Amino acid sequence: MISVLIPVKDGGDDLVRCLEGIARQQVGDDVEVVIVDSGSRDGSQARAAGLGARVHEIPPDEFVHGATRNLAARLSRGDVLVFTTQDAVAADERWLANLVAPLGDDDVAGAYGRQLPHEDATPPEQFFLDFMYGPSPRVQRLGGDELTFEHTMFSNVNSAIPRHVWEAYPFADDVTMSEDQEWSRRVLLAGRTIVYEPRAAVRHSHTYSLAGAFRRFYASGASADRAYVAGRASRAALRRALRRYAAGELGWLWRTKQRRWIPYSVVYELAKVSGLQLGLRHRRLPRPLARFLPGDRR
Repeated sequence: MISVLIPVKDGGDDLVRCLEGIARQQVGDDVEVVIVDSGSRDGSQARAAGLGARVHEIPPDEFVHGATRNLAARLSRGDVLVFTTQDAVAADERWLANLVAPLGDDDVAGAYGRQLPHEDATPPEQFFLDFMYGPSPRVQRLGGDELTFEHTMFSNVNSAIPRHVWEAYPFADDVTMSEDQEWSRRVLLAGRTIVYEPRAAVRHSHTYSLAGAFRRFYASGASADRAYVAGRASRAALRRALRRYAAGELGWLWRTKQRRWIPYSVVYELAKVSGLQLGLRHRRLPRPLARFLPGDRR
């Protein structure tokens, strides 16, 4: 059995589309959907139950990315655990089959798939998703003495883990964000392999305001020292990736004749980088300031 696990809060129509996409999947295993709802007020619980999901409710203040997904896994019955989000929609009927296929190799600890932008996604979001989750498959293993940003790529927006692997390596209960990349770092250091399968695609994108982008990347940076920048080589690799990303986005906007987006994209990316850099230094911030920023629990 495959268990599809979804944390939910006020999922609305996005959640309905997500669940309908799961129901359309062509896969040779039984599939159950387990939802952990953290205080929805829009009727998400009833809508999910009406579409066949099992719903477990928790108070809003108990939601933590890692702990909530661990709870969903404990509530489930499948021998394969698939993690997704309420606003991710399967791109086709083979998404689930393609996502779990790499797990047939005993060396593979987890697989994750592509994230495609929705039709209304802004050009900066389109480029971001293609940069992070492009069309080429890859196999990620420990290389050299230290893991870098590229090694630890993994996303619970669209991922699959065998139950026995999750039991040996559950998510960290106390990680505010990037629980997926904290997990991938641990399993890679244990000598396991992660597979990126772009044929397992979902539609998933966001339209952030400048302030929203800052907050989102601050929260990511605040968790990153246990995930994708845990070490000097990792930080250097992240800086190189940021430079490559900036040059690539500007070149892509120019080549695709979306040049009017360049001024906004520069400001938008500066907001993201500023949030990320501040998040990476969150432990040095004055306590009164840190309490007003997302992801800080000091």
